[in-house]
Order: sequence, then structure tokens, then C-alpha cells
Amino acid sequence: MTDFRYDVLIIGSGAAGLTAALKLAPHLRIALLSKSTLKQGATYLAQGGIAGVLNEQDSIESHVQDTLIAGDGLCDEEAVRFTVSNSQNAIGWLIDQGVPFTREANDTGDWNYHLTREGGHSQRRIIHAADETGKAVSNTLTDLVRAQPNIDIFEHHLAVDLVIEKQPKRHTIGAYILDLDKSRVDLFLAKHTILATGGASKAYLYSSNPQGASGDGIAIAWRAGCRVANMEFNQFHPTILYHPLAYSFLITEAVRGEGGKLLRPDGSRFMDDYDARAELAPRDVVARAIDGEMKRLGSDFVYLDISHKSPEFIEEHFPNIKARCLELGIDITRQPIPVVPSAHYTCGGVMVDQAGRTDLPGLYAIGENSFTGLHGANRMASNSLLECLVYAQSASEAILAINARTPEPSFEFEWDESRVTVSDEDVVVSHNWEELRRVMWDYVGIVRSDKQLNRAKARIALIRQEVAEHYGQYKISGDLLELRNLIVVSELIIQSALKRKESRGLHYTLDYPEMADTPENTVLTPTHVTR
Repeated sequence: MTDFRYDVLIIGSGAAGLTAALKLAPHLRIALLSKSTLKQGATYLAQGGIAGVLNEQDSIESHVQDTLIAGDGLCDEEAVRFTVSNSQNAIGWLIDQGVPFTREANDTGDWNYHLTREGGHSQRRIIHAADETGKAVSNTLTDLVRAQPNIDIFEHHLAVDLVIEKQPKRHTIGAYILDLDKSRVDLFLAKHTILATGGASKAYLYSSNPQGASGDGIAIAWRAGCRVANMEFNQFHPTILYHPLAYSFLITEAVRGEGGKLLRPDGSRFMDDYDARAELAPRDVVARAIDGEMKRLGSDFVYLDISHKSPEFIEEHFPNIKARCLELGIDITRQPIPVVPSAHYTCGGVMVDQAGRTDLPGLYAIGENSFTGLHGANRMASNSLLECLVYAQSASEAILAINARTPEPSFEFEWDESRVTVSDEDVVVSHNWEELRRVMWDYVGIVRSDKQLNRAKARIALIRQEVAEHYGQYKISGDLLELRNLIVVSELIIQSALKRKESRGLHYTLDYPEMADTPENTVLTPTHVTR
């Protein structure tokens, strides 16, 4: 085991992790960990954009109210106002770093940033870089991180568990980290640890997320004794490309924002039958409508049509989508796109305050693995990258404020593998991985019932027992750690869903189709930790 020591350990290299690293690097030594490469996460794949109050026609109050409406009564208004009020500064910082957002000429011939509109927004307030905003943000920040001497980058490293010191009270002093290239567990000690590992959509069979979205930060924090909240609210993106050769390719909400229409297989529109806002309704409404039409018609997909726009408009706004679809024989300037819903975003997560602090001193959570109260029962489009930026800033400020009086961590325990062997039955991992995700898709999906949830609970309990035995007997691997984490987050999702006796936002249950009079968060508190 190698012992690494830093001021700050950042686990995760998306927008939240990269931003925190850059904010802290002028002052502290940083270890930035990525389970793959820096450009393999959800940020890099994000197409739509970043929401913010960026023109005179818009206002903070309008953005706040749109977010509260989308959140279906469960948003923390203080968190919403905090995030939205910091949107202009956060986006301005990205512009200063050189992110190449799309511009357009106005009536006077001057060039301004092009703002698009997405579901749930009453104004055009989404700044973007064509349809590859995440790629532009990730590339820009990654280049800056690589040039920063105070940041050490560790790619292909996966967190196992946090290291906890119990005196004078329980606090985090780092983590055990699996070096995937060397199949070796190392000890990373740090005064402050930031979880920025993204969401848990890989708990589902169909997902728009990259392979790494296995809920690592949420599971790690839960095992360490942190509360989690609102894990039942899993956002299903309404429009993922339906094609056997296009795994997890997302068709951005901006296509609907720019006039794209959802069609049944016979070419007729249907969103007007479900909501007065039609294609611009929030994602939960659109996803349920598509799911309902597919089940009613026995169809494997519906269509999204933007072909009524000019080829020039489509090429300018959606070049990446156009090119990928053309590779698969779909010309979106002439024909509609086959789409299906898919697991997309985890609205719940590790409970944090306005500075990203968790229940455990020394541990912060930012980005999708956190629960700030911003999203409520349904995340509004393009608020997620904004949340990453704003809370990365506030967490960095909180760390800098206390770093000088935070003692250096000291820890002598070593990882013990003397009684484990190399597994000769990895089929246990692969089979249980597939079964878990199928169970979650079939029984804990867009529309739920208590019967389905309890069925999933029983099956996943059996999987947990098998994986726990495997974990105790054999050397760990990346697949085993991810499956272990997915089991934790799946059980948290099911437990949370069973506790909510109503339908609200992203959680729709056949047993309780009405909304309760009083909105309440679902907070789960670990009982397995002695404090």
C-alpha cells in the first residue's frame, strides 16, 4: 500500500470536481481522482447547457419560480435562490476560463451569446456550446487542471471507502482508493475530502449516463454514516435515441425547446393530450406520457421530429446529434428520430448544507451525488451543471476558511488482503449486475406500485447477500466495487419510494396517485454506524 497525503482529496472529475480543484489549487495541494479518464463522465456527455439569468428580459425571480414549479413543492426555496443568484457569476467564471459558448448576431450586428429554452423554463436562459456544452466545459477545465502544478491527477482510480478517525469525534481523513491499473489499494490521506462522483442512473437497465454512474459517492457516504434524502426521485430523460447500435445516446431537451414535436408511430402528436405545455412540459410529465403511449400502443419507441426546421438551423444548433444519427442512417433534417425514456439524473443524494458539508466533518459532497434541496421532486433542465459550479465554489470557500486550523491527518492502518484470493467466479458479479439493473427497470421505474417495490426489495436483498460473501472472500475489482455501490443505492431508492405515500414529481405510484397536502422530504438516517 502506498500512502498519499494532500490538503484536499477530490473524488470525481466532472464539472463539480474540476471546478473545486481549480478554485482550491492556488492555495492548497489537491489530489483529483477519476475512475476512468477525466473526459469520461456525465459532464463530458452533457448536450443541453447551463441555466442562468443572463439577459434583461429574464429575472432571478422568474428562474426561481420556474425551478419551484418544476420541483413540485419539494424544492428548498433558500437553496434555489442561493443557486440562481450565483448563476451569473458561475457562468461568467466559465466564460473567463475560455469555454466557447455559442454566439449569434443581434439586430445591430453585435454578437451575443445564444440562449435557448428547455422544458420548464419560461424564458430563454440556457447558455450552451451548440449541442456539446458538457464537452466544451470539460475540455476547457481539464486543460486548466492539467496545467495547474498544485493538482495531481489520478486517472483509473476508484474509491473503496472513507477513512474515519473517531477522536475527538468521528471525522473523515481520506479514503481507501483502488488503483485499477495496478489492482492495488492505496491510502489517500487528506484534511478535506470532496465527493463529486455523479449520480446512480446505472442502477437501471437503460440509462443515458456513462458506465461510471454507479452511485459511488452516495454509497460511500451512507456506509460512513451520512444521511441521504429523496432517493426515490430518479429523473428519466424522455428522449434517448432508440437504436441497437447507439448505446445511451441522448437527444437533448433543446430539440424540443427549439420546436421538436413528439409523435406516435402513425405520425400523430400526443403531448397536447397530457399537458397544456405539450413538448415543453417538465421531464417527468413528458417521460410518463411517452411511457404511457408506448405501453398503450405496444410500441418500442415514439418519434421526435425537428425536420420542419431548415437544414441550416439543425446543423447550427444540433451538429452532434445530426452527425451521430446520420452514421446510423437517420437524416434528422428529413425524418423523425426514434426515442425512448431512459434513467438520466439522481435528484436525491447525500444531504449537505449550503457549503456542501455533509453530516461527517471533513467530508463534502457536490454535484449530482449531493442533495442540496435545489431540485425538489423533479430537476428542471440545465440546473444541474449550474448546481455543480455554485456548490463547488461554496465548498471551496468553506475549506479555505478552515484549512489553516485543520490538523494534518495521521493514520497507520493498512489494507489487509492476506486472507482473500483472486476470484475464479466473476460470473457472480456479471450475473448479479445484470439482474439488479433489470429488477430496477422492471419494478422501480417511471410508474411504480408497492407490490413491485417489495418484489424488487426482496430480490435485491438476495443479491446483496451473494455480493457480500464474494466481497469478503476475494480481491476486489472495479466491477465488484461498482456492483456493491449499486446495491446500496438501489436499496435506498426502494426504501425511499416505499416511504412516500403519494405521487409527486418523478415519483408516480399506482397505489397513491394523488399528491399529499403537505410536501415532505424523504430523509434516511443510517443505523449501522456507532457515533
